[in-house]
Amino acid sequence: MKTGLVLEGGGMRGLFTAGVMDVMMEAGVKFDGLIGVSAGATFGCNYKSRQPGRVLRYNLRFIGEPRYMSWRSFLKTGDLVGAEFSYHTLPTELDIFDGGTFERNPMAFHVVCTDAETGQPVYKQLERVDYDCLEWIRASASMPIVSRPVCLEGRRLLDGGIVDSIPLRHFQQLGYERNIVVLTQPKGFTKKRTRLMPLFHLFMRRYPAIIQAMGRRHEMYNAQLDYLQREEQAGRILLIYPEQTLPIGRTEQNADKIRRVYQMGRLAAEQKLHDIQAFLAGPAV
Repeated sequence: MKTGLVLEGGGMRGLFTAGVMDVMMEAGVKFDGLIGVSAGATFGCNYKSRQPGRVLRYNLRFIGEPRYMSWRSFLKTGDLVGAEFSYHTLPTELDIFDGGTFERNPMAFHVVCTDAETGQPVYKQLERVDYDCLEWIRASASMPIVSRPVCLEGRRLLDGGIVDSIPLRHFQQLGYERNIVVLTQPKGFTKKRTRLMPLFHLFMRRYPAIIQAMGRRHEMYNAQLDYLQREEQAGRILLIYPEQTLPIGRTEQNADKIRRVYQMGRLAAEQKLHDIQAFLAGPAV
């Protein structure tokens, strides 16, 4: 029986996920595989490199740094989150990402992207840390309008959350039978159609498949929530989610809010740690 960890995105709401992950890492909780989308990928890779605390540390250190995340970066480069600084300089020079441990850890690590030209999901397993690996992680988190598509393997890629926000079905199809799913929205949340469609029509007209996907993203997401509920009732997954709407924006720069949301994630995991351990050790369903 293969165990999996499924991490949705949500920009800086992912600090909740970071708190959950750190508690599980500190408790020695291991998985056969992890799949992350957007912030779930950029933060989730630290589970494979076994670096608890790193996500909180570098986010607190670099908030306010224009090269990390700023409108200045967007106006200069077309990327709100600085591509070279955030995905290459930071992990290789400033807060070192442990590529050696990442490669030795047998846990499989997958990311989800969206093909900007077809509007289809693209799934990629990353096994070693090199320039392309970091670019795949960047692609998974490249939000449309405020990011340029990332060109990899002949595709133009954007945020995986556009077409597969919670990739549980994909992981189950890969043979992961018992999964823990970490959400960044509270129970009972329902996604509404984005009010930014006029901006997508204006700025993403080169990619009509992305415009179409964003127009129905709320339907996809809510259908995934329904599926999660059925799988939870069947005992095949364990859900971890915040008890309330997280008091943080997607591009938050407030240190107190970052710490608060991270601590909310830690508390949620601490309260469920026994359930997590029992669930992963339980019999196959």
